[in-house]
Amino acid sequence: MNLDLADAVSIAAAVREGKVSAVEVTKAAIARIVAQDNQLNCFTAVTAETALTDAARIDREIAQGNHPGILAGVPFAVKNLFDIAGLTTLAGSKINAENPAASQDATAVAKLKQAGAVLVGALNMDEYAYGFVTENSHYGATHNPYDLQRVAGGSSGGSAAAVAAGLVPLTLGSDTNGSIRVPAALCGVFGFKPTYGRLSRAGVALFSSSFDHIGPFARSVQDIATVFDVLQGEDDRDPICTKRPPELCLPQLKQDISGIRIALTKSAEGIAADYFTKGAELEALAAVQKVADAIEVTEYVTIPEAHRARAAAFVITASEGANLHLDKLRCRPQDFDPATRDRFLAGALIPSSWYLQAQRFRKWYRDRVREVFQNVDVILAPTTPISAPLIGQQTMILDGEEILVRPHLGLFTQPLSFIGLPVLSVPIQRPNALPLGVQLIAAPYNEALILRVAAALEVKGVVSAPVISQGYFILI
Repeated sequence: MNLDLADAVSIAAAVREGKVSAVEVTKAAIARIVAQDNQLNCFTAVTAETALTDAARIDREIAQGNHPGILAGVPFAVKNLFDIAGLTTLAGSKINAENPAASQDATAVAKLKQAGAVLVGALNMDEYAYGFVTENSHYGATHNPYDLQRVAGGSSGGSAAAVAAGLVPLTLGSDTNGSIRVPAALCGVFGFKPTYGRLSRAGVALFSSSFDHIGPFARSVQDIATVFDVLQGEDDRDPICTKRPPELCLPQLKQDISGIRIALTKSAEGIAADYFTKGAELEALAAVQKVADAIEVTEYVTIPEAHRARAAAFVITASEGANLHLDKLRCRPQDFDPATRDRFLAGALIPSSWYLQAQRFRKWYRDRVREVFQNVDVILAPTTPISAPLIGQQTMILDGEEILVRPHLGLFTQPLSFIGLPVLSVPIQRPNALPLGVQLIAAPYNEALILRVAAALEVKGVVSAPVISQGYFILI
């Protein structure tokens, strides 16, 4: 079985059927990581010994006639802010490297292991998840597999790039303001941010508690749905984790989408003036239109005050993030990534009145967007305004204005994280071009609708994780 770029569901089926062993799959993944990650810098730790031990246990389970789990033998890795028993949880920082090793796995890691998946390592990220580029001053930049001179996005850049390059079929990341969706779009893979509180964050180092989500990266909708179904369920270790019963999405993927109301965004002044249109490069808008044409979208909606939602998101996340690190900012400022430190210091100076007003606006905005979803089920929008910028690039031109790269890669993701909406970034078919993504957005707890639409687009060949081809980084 050729394991390069194989999807997780196919690997698991082959392991269960005895066509390949879990140990063989794990050894192949580790070999790919060893051969290729020196160019990509996705991994900050490879857990080869424990991975092979876990894989051997799965093979014994199969030999004894036991069911090894829906993800039997599938290699996966997680952003290094997830607790991994026996490994120090870095959260991308130098300071955290001095902490003791985690005593137990994060809930999400444990659930994937229980489903038979094999953890092979921890992945690079922006320090404390505060960034959109994964240019980490302590552990180096993660490189985009489609052009090694470009960023992978962030803050879950290692998670996206590892899947895009075929090192592993599944990874987990976290999303505060777009940290799953931005790197998914720039690396050409699927990245899923479920509803706020839908999946447990227990054992995950937080950036901004009232925003933080976790979610998967994969190369197919089926893999995303499978992992989402595995991760669902209440968890007393996470006080914000919903007690809502799980809704299995995998069985719904092939259902007809003709009854799902799908729309594009448009402001009162027209399409050109809309927040999710203005400021995007033409190729990003063309990607959205390609999706809309494939499913014959003719409806338009207005998401009011999205620009203020983004501004309020900046205020809240900067304030909450800074508050978590005040002691270290006072006594060890030199040990932070300079870009992270400066943003946290600015966040620490935000007046409490600004924070409170941003939270008041948040409630108003949530109510207005709920009204929008009374008329539609799924909304389309660009994931990022541009394709991947160069590593080290400081500015870009958008809408005729020179602006900073780092904060503005989240231009279209932040207003959606702000109120915890479920969103899937899908990779658009763009032969011989850098990847771009489109966001499929729904009302809270409507993940199944999003995944059904994505599955239909995948069947039509409009969305897929492209194979890395000549002219870009070539898989060994």
